[in-house]
Amino acid sequence: MSIKKYVESIPVGPLAIVALSGSKQLGEAVDAYIADWRSQRIEAKESPITFKGYTKDSYLLDVKTPRFGTGEAKCTLGESVRGTDLYIIDDVTNYSIEYTVCGCKNHMSPDDHFADIKRVIAAAAGKARKITVIMPFLYEGRQHRRTSRESMDCAVMLQELVNMGVDNILTFDAHDPRVNIPISGFESIMPTYQFIKNLLRNVDDIKLDADHLMVISPDEGAMGRVVYYANVLGINVGMFYKRRDFTTIVDGRNPIVAHEYLGDSVEGKDVLIIDDMISSGDSMLDVAKQLKKRKANRVFVASTFGLFTNGLERFDEAYEQGLIYRIMTTNSIYQSPELLKREWYINVDITKFTATFIDRLNHDASISDLLNPIEKINKKVAEYNKR
Repeated sequence: MSIKKYVESIPVGPLAIVALSGSKQLGEAVDAYIADWRSQRIEAKESPITFKGYTKDSYLLDVKTPRFGTGEAKCTLGESVRGTDLYIIDDVTNYSIEYTVCGCKNHMSPDDHFADIKRVIAAAAGKARKITVIMPFLYEGRQHRRTSRESMDCAVMLQELVNMGVDNILTFDAHDPRVNIPISGFESIMPTYQFIKNLLRNVDDIKLDADHLMVISPDEGAMGRVVYYANVLGINVGMFYKRRDFTTIVDGRNPIVAHEYLGDSVEGKDVLIIDDMISSGDSMLDVAKQLKKRKANRVFVASTFGLFTNGLERFDEAYEQGLIYRIMTTNSIYQSPELLKREWYINVDITKFTATFIDRLNHDASISDLLNPIEKINKKVAEYNKR
């Protein structure tokens, strides 16, 4: 990114970033990028009145969310937010954060993280000029529609944030992209370019053509993501659909009987499975098994969120058996030290990507090329093929 870009527009307000406990590491890395970019913008130095407070060593606010012995909490701001363009970042899935309840250790749940986001907004007390919540994993994003008499938690959450004064909500790869807020800002960001870049950086013998590579959707819900990859790479699509037993309910869901495949032959081809998240991994590993039965070559997985709720051992076994070759997930959410050490794992860093969004939005600049990075993808693919 050009360090001079966006200085032709005045920021909507002094930049302020709150990195809550779930995204402390991500927030600090994002802050470092923005501080470095802005320190090099000569126009900002030549116009100290217009850009007062524009160049700083850090834009992170001093924010604390202490808890009482009962587990109840509050938020205290250590500095003013009056007139700021405020960005609140938190990973609601970060289970590694602990707090004490009546002397017992408790891991923070998504509910706890979301409550902390609301506490920051409440502590700001309407003094910020604009508030943007960056929630990499959309809280309750899987409970986005009603199929029976049940709660619609995602819609309630979005309405709650808007009613509290939030102007924009940014998330990565929403489970269902149709989730939206009619009259407020909402962006579901797809890290497509970051996945393709890291795939090409870590695998030096993959061939990006229809004869050697296919992109696979593990279910009907991921088809939109998969079609985009297929179009920009010029390769074919395959899809699995889940055949369920609707006469039985297990853990609140109808169990999957089988994964049925639709599409061209995968025999002898590398395949790239695309999905928004790996939760337990059962479906993903079954799809990989089905692809290997159909004589696919190497199986790659690209998933924005690596939750791995049932541990990593089953993926170790799948790797040893040759079912999977590499798995890519982003650092937008918590990654355990054990995951980062795995031979089959590729970490996709999205901190610079996130920093670019914040920098542009603070200048009220266009983000259209970030939402659809087709030119960057074509350039990266051309460089790889030429090499």
